[in-house]
Amino acid sequence: MSEISTKPYLLRAIYEWCTDNGYTPYLAAAVDARTLVPREFVKNGEIVLNISFTATSGLKMDNDFINFHARFGGVSREISIPVDNVVAIYARENGQGMAFEVTPAAQQDGESPVEEKPNGPALAAVPPTPESSADHDAGSGPDDNGDGPKKGGRPTLTRIK
Repeated sequence: MSEISTKPYLLRAIYEWCTDNGYTPYLAAAVDARTLVPREFVKNGEIVLNISFTATSGLKMDNDFINFHARFGGVSREISIPVDNVVAIYARENGQGMAFEVTPAAQQDGESPVEEKPNGPALAAVPPTPESSADHDAGSGPDDNGDGPKKGGRPTLTRIK
């Protein structure tokens, strides 16, 4: 019998830590053929989802899949994400959480949902600036030219290439 990965246990632990501290847990996942998500919200082969109690219905974090229902534009959609595809789970308010490498099972059929270098992807949380506020959504990420996060936005997870 093969050993079960620690990844699903760590995902559940970070989710619980976020909710216990009043933070909003966000999940970043690589999207492939096994991932059931609204494709119109996928950017660069990844999707970031709010998985808080108020944003989801029937959240179930198993050892193989994360399943729940969520509303997108007022329409309830079924979401199913293989645990192997989870890139990160973190608190929206402060960016604290955990990042993971996408396992080879997520890259079946020759797909490469995450651009990789020989050492694999590297992720880092972007610390909030003193001027930033979680109460508004302006400036939600780094510029394409790599200037870092915009002032006044919420923390984001940035891939270091």
